[in-house]
Amino acid sequence: MADGAQGRTVAEHHLLNFVDGRWRPAESGHTRQNVNPARLTDVLGEFAESGGVDVDQAVDAAARALPGWRGLGPVRRAERLTAASALLGERAEEFARVITREQGKLLSEARAEVARARSVLDFTAGQARLLGGVTAPAEEDRVFAYTFRRPLGVVGLVSPWNFPLAIPVWKVAPALLSGCTAVLKPSPLTPLTAALLVEVFQQAGVVRGVLNLVQGDAAAGEALVANPQVQGVSFTGSLRVGTAIHTAGAHRLLRTQLELGGKNAVVVLDDADLDAAVDAVVKGAFGQAGQRCSATSRAVVDVRVREAFLEKLTARAAALRVGPGDEPASQVCPLVSADRAQAALDAVASARRDGGTVLCGGRREQRDGLPEGCYVQPTVVRDVPWDSELAQEEVFGPVLAVVDADGFDDALRIANSVRYGMSGTVFTASQSRAFEAVERFEAGMLHVNRPGVGAYAHLPHVGAKSSQYGPPECSPQVWDFYTEWRSACIAY
Repeated sequence: MADGAQGRTVAEHHLLNFVDGRWRPAESGHTRQNVNPARLTDVLGEFAESGGVDVDQAVDAAARALPGWRGLGPVRRAERLTAASALLGERAEEFARVITREQGKLLSEARAEVARARSVLDFTAGQARLLGGVTAPAEEDRVFAYTFRRPLGVVGLVSPWNFPLAIPVWKVAPALLSGCTAVLKPSPLTPLTAALLVEVFQQAGVVRGVLNLVQGDAAAGEALVANPQVQGVSFTGSLRVGTAIHTAGAHRLLRTQLELGGKNAVVVLDDADLDAAVDAVVKGAFGQAGQRCSATSRAVVDVRVREAFLEKLTARAAALRVGPGDEPASQVCPLVSADRAQAALDAVASARRDGGTVLCGGRREQRDGLPEGCYVQPTVVRDVPWDSELAQEEVFGPVLAVVDADGFDDALRIANSVRYGMSGTVFTASQSRAFEAVERFEAGMLHVNRPGVGAYAHLPHVGAKSSQYGPPECSPQVWDFYTEWRSACIAY
């Protein structure tokens, strides 16, 4: 499908589902329009809008492919991941530009996402020779006892729009290496990136039926959870939807892996390097327009350094240039949709009602030459009560709440006051307080004197409290989701 406004073309087959080794439309014939959030006149195409019939066909294909794929062995399956990483490297710029076009993030952020996806593929492939069990002493003579892993079976992989390449990769890669077969259902806001990724795995030698793609929204996701052949669902997204998935599958003991929301705090203590803290908060709060589960949405600042911190922070935030992700001058990208932009503005309005003072931003970005898009200014709100809506609930936009704290203990209390626990960060010159903060933070990914976003491909991507359920991703612990343990005792 040609795009006259931008002069770019999306291949017709990328608008379709990929089921049992073939590109095919949704059985209903329904489609959904995919629009560039930076230029609302730029329509990428009309993508398949799937329902239960499409999901059931994909699950059937995955079930048929399971015995052969399981029998291949992890080392040979890893060869496909290595090949996929190489192909992704060859097409890195293509992927980055597609991510920017349909999700909106800066091109530099999209390129970093492609690199992260390749790192995850390489790390996962390297786990192939470690995916085993242990031998154990037997209690009888002439008995050999050992443990081993078996793949869980057919899995559903439900991925979000904020990392449309990296998160599908860190679900698909371990699923395939473990010997599972899969149905990937990406967000309807970023269908093209997922289609290109499935194409890469196909070209890398992943055989027919092993990896299937079903585009669509809630109806497709609900059908995936309900299908009795699906043994596990890995989901990244909101707490509301994750809870619904877990509840819907509980009656049949569906295994779930849920990476959910965050309301992440950067704690700035009275001995902090304020310049370093401001740098970290700007990166964490406004990078990718705040659309990350680990985004910095709260700065909990000791009142003794509050004014100096706010002066530096507000100057930096107000100077950030909002614009399309493919323009080199842009520093903050649009939000992914008009709905998400309005939600961010609604959060600012709520903060004002609760007594917060907007120091900068708080409005849609409008200026000459800016195309029509989903742009919201980087926003800093001070005097935010620690128990108010803006300080407690996820925004997923470029809106930072600054909350006052009276010393170290009060700062940790406030940081831990939310139901989420994805990321936690502290800035301090005290080694003692740094280690104590790491011990006391109720969060899964912890940082000291560095930004609270970003993680290595070999460290667990994990939250605490309502941010996480099930084994973490991007780590050796992920095998506890995609495999089941077996023990054997053999007399000889």
